[in-house]
Amino acid sequence: MMPGPFELIIILIIVLLLFGGKRLKNIGGDLGNAIKGFKSSMKDETDTQPKDSKK
Repeated sequence: MMPGPFELIIILIIVLLLFGGKRLKNIGGDLGNAIKGFKSSMKDETDTQPKDSKK
């Protein structure tokens, strides 16, 4: 069961009060950098794996 829009707004307000705006911005930036690093490492890993030469 998914929360409705009213419940989501309440959850966002509580999170904002707990962490504060500046800390949420830092957490969001760190999360974005982590996702970028993960995607680039997955791309690098698939590029460096040898191709199967089935003939």
